[in-house]
Amino acid sequence: MKHIQKIKLKNFRRFKSFEVTFDKTLNMLIGDNEAGKSSILNAIDLVLSASRSKTETIGLESLFNHEVVEEFLNSSKRYKDLPELFIEIYLSEQNNPDLNGKNNSDNIICDGLFMKCSPIDELSKEIKEILSQEEPCFPFEYYSITFKTFSDQSVTGYSKFLKHISIDNAHISNEYATREYIKNMYSSYALDTEKNKHKNEYRKHKEAFKRSALTDLNSRFDGYAFGIRNNSKANLETDLTLTEADINIENKGKGRQCFIKTEFALNRSSGKIDVILLEEPENHLSHVNMKKIVGKILDAGEKQLFITTHNSLISSRLDLRKAILINSNSTNVSRLNFLSEDTAKFFMKAPDNNVNEFILSKKVILVEGDAEFILLESFFKKVTTRDPHYFDIHIISIGGTSFKRYLELAKTLNVKTAVIRDNDGDYQKNCVERYSEYASDLIKIFGDSDNNRSTFEICLYLENQTLCEELFAVSRRTLSVQDYMLHNKADVAFDLLDKKESSLHVPQYIKNAIEWIKQ
Repeated sequence: MKHIQKIKLKNFRRFKSFEVTFDKTLNMLIGDNEAGKSSILNAIDLVLSASRSKTETIGLESLFNHEVVEEFLNSSKRYKDLPELFIEIYLSEQNNPDLNGKNNSDNIICDGLFMKCSPIDELSKEIKEILSQEEPCFPFEYYSITFKTFSDQSVTGYSKFLKHISIDNAHISNEYATREYIKNMYSSYALDTEKNKHKNEYRKHKEAFKRSALTDLNSRFDGYAFGIRNNSKANLETDLTLTEADINIENKGKGRQCFIKTEFALNRSSGKIDVILLEEPENHLSHVNMKKIVGKILDAGEKQLFITTHNSLISSRLDLRKAILINSNSTNVSRLNFLSEDTAKFFMKAPDNNVNEFILSKKVILVEGDAEFILLESFFKKVTTRDPHYFDIHIISIGGTSFKRYLELAKTLNVKTAVIRDNDGDYQKNCVERYSEYASDLIKIFGDSDNNRSTFEICLYLENQTLCEELFAVSRRTLSVQDYMLHNKADVAFDLLDKKESSLHVPQYIKNAIEWIKQ
């Protein structure tokens, strides 16, 4: 199975210097907005397409790292210091003589492809004149775009060493993207002999239409006639579309378009596709259809998939160990391939969770129930006078049985994490000993140390007894107010927030957690 082993970027978009190795089957790129997930997919697409026109359409000004350009323009602007841009794709070892060589920045013999943008030496005189001008102007127009293999052979769009398809569900209604998708899928499915036959037949039908349908009309003109276009912008591949039940997919809703395009590309029968680049498959999809797409991805067969996603269902169901975490504040990459198999399987099978929210957070407070979650933001503002997001803190409710799974993630990713939980009648056992293997400067467990204050509701009642009696004692016949609070946790929390927020006292162990996490 042919696949991409590694990519190296230099001065490409937000990456001055970057490299990452890939899994041969599935790679999930997870990160904040502007972290560079889409840029990595874009880089792969550009090199595998080997299309100078596609690169020029995007524009070198958009592809070059802005910081590098600014640094050059603020320097002495010497010709020899002009920055270069390159994308290198290292391929699985096929020992293909057309690909194999050491024309790469690692200077090692292997199979690979690259794209390079560098100043055109033959135009050095003109470039130097531009650089000598008083107004700084970067000479993008004087750069060449070359596509080559590691054996130093030139590559064109017809040299398909890896067949790939790119699907961007964020821009599903873009006419150009849809046309390119259909053209690429046709190229992947149709045999070369079929393509030649189809194009020949299509051209003949156009000529037949001209002769039969337009003859009477054209006979009325002297020296002019209507004809049918037949060029690179009007041929079989540009006129093809994809239909479902005889309806053009462009006339389907956005969600259905996303599903059809993704399902079609992932189809096992599309065996000629080696690499699928899938941008945010969750866009425009319902929860049910997302689950269907996850199943299609898992059953995709011998294809290498690259997926960007913000969706917890997709990343957890597809195995978190395949995740590549891109940091928006640096070019550092983190992986979850060291997660235990048990934890990875837990997230695959657990109820839909907030795992991506946790992964992308700097600081997290984990709580075990709806009641704590409902009241915690209000408690936080009482203690700090600020919202949690002011301190880059995220509050997540996960259920007490899942704490260790999230703490394994916290330990791997160095996410500062405060766990707020009940002591359940034994503080030492349930809040200290149970999590001793995770305790560190970045992970701390908070519970009430008084074993008689065994739950959040009991602590809340004892800290706010008069207030709770006033609010909940009315119409109580059998249950005490404290028991009523234990039996109606979420409703009680909402009522307290809605009617008594300003008067509520925060339990001390929760104050301690808030003070610690905000540091």
